[in-house]
Amino acid sequence: MSKPPFGFGPPDPDKRGDNDPSEQPNGPEAFNQLGQMLSQLGQMLSQAGTSSGPVNYDLAKQIALQNLSGSDDGKIGFSSSGASGDSSTAVRDAAHLAELWLDAATILPAGATTTVAWSARAWVEKTLPTWQRLCDPVAQQVSGAWMQALPEEAKQAAGPLLSMMGQMGGMAFGSQLGNALAQLAQEVLTSTEVGLPLGPAATSALLPANIEKFTEGLELPSSEVLVFLAAREAAHQRLFAHVPWLRQRLLATVEEFARGITVDTSALESLAGQIDPANPASIEEAMSSGLLEPQTTPEQQTALKRLETMLALVEGWVDVVVAEAIGDRLPGAEALRETLRRRRATGGPAEQTFATLVGLELRPRRMRAASSLWKLVGDRHGIDKRDGLWSHPDLMPTAEDLDEPLDFADRLADPTTLPDDLDPIAELERTERKEQEARDRANPSASSPKDAPSSDAASSDSDASGKDRPSDSGSGSGKDEGTNPSN
Repeated sequence: MSKPPFGFGPPDPDKRGDNDPSEQPNGPEAFNQLGQMLSQLGQMLSQAGTSSGPVNYDLAKQIALQNLSGSDDGKIGFSSSGASGDSSTAVRDAAHLAELWLDAATILPAGATTTVAWSARAWVEKTLPTWQRLCDPVAQQVSGAWMQALPEEAKQAAGPLLSMMGQMGGMAFGSQLGNALAQLAQEVLTSTEVGLPLGPAATSALLPANIEKFTEGLELPSSEVLVFLAAREAAHQRLFAHVPWLRQRLLATVEEFARGITVDTSALESLAGQIDPANPASIEEAMSSGLLEPQTTPEQQTALKRLETMLALVEGWVDVVVAEAIGDRLPGAEALRETLRRRRATGGPAEQTFATLVGLELRPRRMRAASSLWKLVGDRHGIDKRDGLWSHPDLMPTAEDLDEPLDFADRLADPTTLPDDLDPIAELERTERKEQEARDRANPSASSPKDAPSSDAASSDSDASGKDRPSDSGSGSGKDEGTNPSN
């Protein structure tokens, strides 16, 4: 289901009060207030950074970090600059143990070369590049609707004013993004909780402060919760690192949905009639009236269905693999599994924030069906054939297969569907090489020797193509501490 992005929708009439500016008559001080507003606007434009584009990401980062300055990151040893040694050690130990268990549950090797404990502030800083990729198409479509609707004469007459309006729009989007990221940073548990690879490539990240808050009321040892979440994060990283097409496909589908956003520009005439130049509040009233609410197109519905299916397959695979890896090692594992399923199904803070920013609900509605399908395939054909399906997108189950998992499992018995002698890892490597060759042909400058990863590049963000470099370091999770997290 799609929603208006960046809050473009009608306000809640129940939240209006007697002091609402729109309820007050225009007084003689209206023009003085307008002058003060323009003066403050000039100051804001000069202080908002030099970020260009449809969203002011400098301002978004400033607002997010400012909102988090009073958070309780220090509750379990966090400081404003990151995590304490105790928290980092607990996270690395939990991840190391989880990786050992996962080795027996999947043929995909460890995908993380670095395991880190993030504060909420670190989460904002490390995931902002991916948010930029996701939010830019939305903001471009929404803000572009204004320009497209203006006659050429009006554009020429407006002149420099259009540039200022563009800056104002970028600041408005940046402000909303910053506030949303600050809220999300205090709720998210891992870097992959929303189902997308938001963090740097090959980096497994957990947020201990948020995990501790999540653990309250579960009546489970915090060490069990930490190991369980570390296993989920590690399983996600194995997919994103060793299935070369997956990361790009997920992010590109979100971008495709965003690029399809359209605004009914015929409503602009009605919108203009609602604006009273003497009443600055009327501008906000008009913007939030719903007249500019984006319309969902058939192409967007197709992209949304494809995205929901991919998310369900990812989350279902992670659910099954983690359950098989942990088995009965953690007494509370099944209860945790169900808790996280409900958290995703009901739309937790992560999904709600994503819906606000990008305009769609990032929810794997069919995760249980996908989980049942992966479990059935593994039981019938083994984990080699199950995980081998990730070697190429054409082999993956479809939305229709989620409706009929038995038929899909039966088709896999046909050797022409997926040969028994198929080497899934070799096939994944071939697919990765083909995609890299295609990218090199499209952008020859990107294939220079400088692209070879260094020791520092292993945990850096993905390149512009969104591609991860898989690790050949076995279970290389960047950990050498003990195998049991402390309680």
